[in-house]
Amino acid sequence: MEKIKTASLNELAARAECWRQAGKTIALCHGTFDLLHIGHIKHLQRAAELVDCLLVTVTSDRYVNKGPGRPVFNQDLRMESIAALSCVAGVAINDAETSVNVLELIKPDFYVKGSDYRQDQDDVTGNIRREREAVEKHGGSIFYTDEPTASSSHLLNNHFDVFPQAVVEYLDGFKSRFSIDQVISQLETLKNLRVLVVGEAIVDEYHYISPLGQTGKGNVLAVKYESREKFAGGAIAVANHIAGFAGDVTLMTALGDENSQESFIRQHLDSAVAPVFFHAPDRQTIVKRRYVDGDISKLFEVYYYNEQDLPKETADSVNGWLEQHLPAFDVVIVADFGNGFISDAIVNTLVLKSNYLAVNAQTNSGNRGYHFVTRYNKADFISLNEPELHMTTRDRRISLHELSRLLARQMQASAVAVTRGRQGALMVIEKPKPEVCRVPALTKNVVDRIGAGDAFLALTGLCMGGHLDEEVSLLVGSAAAALDVQIVCNREAVNSVALHKYLTTLLK
Repeated sequence: MEKIKTASLNELAARAECWRQAGKTIALCHGTFDLLHIGHIKHLQRAAELVDCLLVTVTSDRYVNKGPGRPVFNQDLRMESIAALSCVAGVAINDAETSVNVLELIKPDFYVKGSDYRQDQDDVTGNIRREREAVEKHGGSIFYTDEPTASSSHLLNNHFDVFPQAVVEYLDGFKSRFSIDQVISQLETLKNLRVLVVGEAIVDEYHYISPLGQTGKGNVLAVKYESREKFAGGAIAVANHIAGFAGDVTLMTALGDENSQESFIRQHLDSAVAPVFFHAPDRQTIVKRRYVDGDISKLFEVYYYNEQDLPKETADSVNGWLEQHLPAFDVVIVADFGNGFISDAIVNTLVLKSNYLAVNAQTNSGNRGYHFVTRYNKADFISLNEPELHMTTRDRRISLHELSRLLARQMQASAVAVTRGRQGALMVIEKPKPEVCRVPALTKNVVDRIGAGDAFLALTGLCMGGHLDEEVSLLVGSAAAALDVQIVCNREAVNSVALHKYLTTLLK
């Protein structure tokens, strides 16, 4: 048998067809193989014993969702490592999230998985079921090897300094109190919640440019326009994050009658989210246009909005809807961007009628110095960043946890969480008993910080509203933010599969 070693996926499929026509049997293994170790080698050798030809596909870099700094080895190096094994007849990169497309192309006699995949119910992605259907569709079957296993993630986490020492120490401490199974089990309970998201709908625009330099006549920076991308941001992004975890999600917001962007927003709202839109006359839906270079560095931004409160008739309609429907929701998460949607009357209704109220009142360029979370005289959970905490309390001298505790007591909150960028996050808990939890930053790979606070609010607020353990809630929210900073703006939401994988890698 002629071995082809590294090849494209189509070349691998063509050669598999030739071997099949010649009466050869074929097995397929698929994985990340970020650190090739003895468990992988034994697994591949056992797979090769089953058939005449063993083929392997390696997950491409962009679909490796295993935590900060992963993959450690790029796809070409991972493919070359597999190809060096004598038991492997051919290997290719699979640029897809699952191996279903490969199974359709290769049509192997055996799709070989490790024993740790034997229990379908342990697969949070649901991919094993889809892969089984794909291989059986063409007459093949799944074979599980029983060779000794090891985890690339565990080896990398513990022996290759993937994490800074502070993160290693934190994760070791966390793992002594909670297993990954316990964390995921707690997350599963969120499916029983009815959640309402309230806040401004914002359309974020990125206009990608290339700097040309200073103009010939003046001190003006000239740029070359390259392309444009639009994202569904604000409360829409918060609802999209929550949609992958809660069983019932509603988004309530207002759109402008002029340039409403409604069609775009509906197209980019998760299908699991039920929208309730109110339309305000004589204004447009908020657009924040940012001009960014190839490194996603922002040069400047332009706001398109009317910062005044909603017209009284529209605000009254919003308030009436809230008074009628708020009692039906287990958790209400408010993303208050201070751009005119949430009036004082709406604030009062949210405070009085919500069963559990989680709030972020963001400080941004359009409201700096005028907008603080203390406009809500009471909330169950408060999320804000470090500068917002200092501006809200008007104090930068005492410690963050003391400031957070003062704010919690002032607003009768059970907990206040403070995000700190590269320094991670902390949460002061007042009820049922005072304590402080801290999480270091869980990634060094920052592509874009826009939207990370929304991801943190969405997941931490949801977990706290679902009465998950406070330490688990803070880790989940921090992991969601760590995933989000690796995504350009709000190009995609943090979904349950990605978060489960991330948490599994962190806690191995």
